[in-house]
Amino acid sequence: MANINTRNVHRSNMLLGFPYGKDFVYDEMVMTGPGEQGEALARKVMAANNKFSGVEVPKPGEGPSKEERENGSYDLLFVAIAPDGRQVRAAVKGDRDPGYGSTSKMIAECAICLLRDTPDVAAGIWTPGAAMGDKLVKRLVDNAGLTFAVEK
Repeated sequence: MANINTRNVHRSNMLLGFPYGKDFVYDEMVMTGPGEQGEALARKVMAANNKFSGVEVPKPGEGPSKEERENGSYDLLFVAIAPDGRQVRAAVKGDRDPGYGSTSKMIAECAICLLRDTPDVAAGIWTPGAAMGDKLVKRLVDNAGLTFAVEK
């Protein structure tokens, strides 16, 4: 998702008036766990992002089972490094499969947040963070099984 996420993060920075600066750089890397199992999972994730890799990805209807969706989870770590070397780390955890279980809850909470909590958002093309910010974070924690932690 790096291609999409990079554009989303840079657009949010612009829409919010460049709180991260105009020279802000965003990049991603995939870390899926230790050993051969982690390497195999990383290859699968990367193959899903590269249709020319020659690795077959699931077709519609071949995704994870209900049990896999409900028992899945994720734990993401974002590390921001300032030009002077200062770091901020943010962790995001979810209680369901990220592609199926959590995404649907996030979309629903975005819709409810736009309707109930941020009705004054101007027309245009907004990112969720820029349009809803902390109001959306609260909804995701309260209703969607996500947790957020920031350490400076």
